[in-house]
Amino acid sequence: MKKKRSFKLPHTLVLIYLLVVAVYLLSLVVPSGEYQRAEKTIQGQTRSVTLPGTYRTLEKKTLGPEWLLIAPIRGFQDGALIIILIFIFGGTFAILGKTGAIEGGIHKLALFFARNPKSKKFVIPVLMVVFSLAGGIYGMAEESIPFVLIFIPLALSLGYDSIVGVAIPFLGSAVGFSAAFFNPFTVGIAQGLSDLPMYSGLAYRLVLWVAATVIAIVFVMIYAARIEKDPARSPTYDIDRARGYAASLDPAACPPWGLRQKLVLLVLGLGILFLVFGILEKGWYMEEIAALFLGIGLIAGIIARIRPSEMATAFVAGAKDVMNVTLIIAGGRAILIILKEAAVLDSVLQSTAGVISAVPGLITAHMMFATQAVINFFIHSGTAQAALTMPIMAPLSDLVGITRQTTVLAFQLCEVINPILPTSAVTMGVLGVAKIPWEKWAKWFIPLMIVLVVFSLIALVPPVLSRWGPF
Repeated sequence: MKKKRSFKLPHTLVLIYLLVVAVYLLSLVVPSGEYQRAEKTIQGQTRSVTLPGTYRTLEKKTLGPEWLLIAPIRGFQDGALIIILIFIFGGTFAILGKTGAIEGGIHKLALFFARNPKSKKFVIPVLMVVFSLAGGIYGMAEESIPFVLIFIPLALSLGYDSIVGVAIPFLGSAVGFSAAFFNPFTVGIAQGLSDLPMYSGLAYRLVLWVAATVIAIVFVMIYAARIEKDPARSPTYDIDRARGYAASLDPAACPPWGLRQKLVLLVLGLGILFLVFGILEKGWYMEEIAALFLGIGLIAGIIARIRPSEMATAFVAGAKDVMNVTLIIAGGRAILIILKEAAVLDSVLQSTAGVISAVPGLITAHMMFATQAVINFFIHSGTAQAALTMPIMAPLSDLVGITRQTTVLAFQLCEVINPILPTSAVTMGVLGVAKIPWEKWAKWFIPLMIVLVVFSLIALVPPVLSRWGPF
C-alpha cells in the first residue's frame, strides 16, 4: 500500500516568485494611470504626496516578460540598505557567538531563573511591553532584528522555543507599531497629511495600545506555557534541537566566563543603548545602525582576542547564513517594482476609493482598513504608504461621513498584518536571522492575526459612531 504524501508548501523563495508572476499578470490587465504629486513638508521632512482629484488614465504600459527577471534584480538595488543591514547582523552575531559571551550570559540567566522561578513569569510580559513601547513611541521595526538573535537563546534556556524568542522583540514591537499612540512614521505622517493636529486623539490610541499589547502578551504566554510542558508541540522543535542553545542548569557546565566575555556583553549593552539614543536623538536609519553593529562586532572580536582572519571567517559564515532571506527580500521588492513600472498602483488606489465611497457609512472605516491592508502587502514603509494613500483617503472620508481621525486610525491599524507578510523585508529579515521557515511562523501567527484584525475592526466602530474628532 502506497503511503499518502502529505501536502508541503514550496520553499518561501518559490512562493515569493509566484507572487511576482501573479502581479505581473495582473499588471497586463489593470489600466495604467497616475495621480499628480507635489512636495509637502511634514515634521521637517519634504515628502512627495499624491494630489486628490488629479487621477488620469495613461496609455497602457505593458511590460515584457523580461521584467519577470529584471524586477527581482532591481529588487536588490531597491532593498540594498535592508539587505546590507541583515548581512551585517548575521556577520556581527557570528563574531559575538565566537566570543562565547552570549552563550555564557544566557547560562547565567538560566541559573538565576532556576533559583528564582517566580521571576521567570515576568520575563515575557515585561520585555514585550518594553518592545511595544518602542514600536508605539518611535516606530521600532528593522531595529528588532538584532534582538531576535539574543532572545532566541534566552527563550530556549527558559524552556520555551524559537517562536517565543522571536515573538518577544518582533511581535512586541509590531503590535506597538500598529496600535501606536505616537509613532512618527504612521500616526505623525498620516495626521500631517490629513491636516489634523499632530498626535491628536492620544487618549483613545493609548487605550488601543494597551489592549493590543495585552492581547499579544496573553497569546504568547499561553503558548509558552504549553511548550514548556511539552516541547515537542513546538513548530520549531527539530530546528531548536539542532541549535543546541538550551543552557544546562549545572553551574559547572558554564561556558568560559571571564573578564573578556563580560566586557563583550558590556560592549553589546552599551551599543544597544547607543542605538536607542541615535534613533531618538539623531534620526539614525539603516546605514548608521549597520555601522554601529559592525563596530560592535569588531570591538568584541578584539576584546576576545580573536585573530583578524578568524573574525573574517566567522563574519562570512554568519553573512552566508542569511543569504536566503536577502533573496526573498529582493523578490518582495520586485512586486512593487512591477506595479510602479506598469503604472497600475495608482489605478488600484483610484478603484478602491470608488468602492469605498459606495458602501454604507458604518462600514466605510472597515473598507478603508481592508484597502490599506491590501496596499500594505505591496508597500511596507508606513511613511511611503501614508504619502500614497492619505491624501486620497482623508478628503474621501469627508465625503462619506467619517472623520479624518478615524481614517488615520484605519490606516495605522492595518499594520497588524505585517508580521505575516512574505513581502515584508522586516518580517523576512527577522525569520531569516532566526532560521524559522515562513510557513511555520505563519501557521503559528494566523490565530493571533485573526484576533488582532477583529480587534481592529471593533476598535473602529466607536470612532465612526461618535464622529471622533481631532482631540
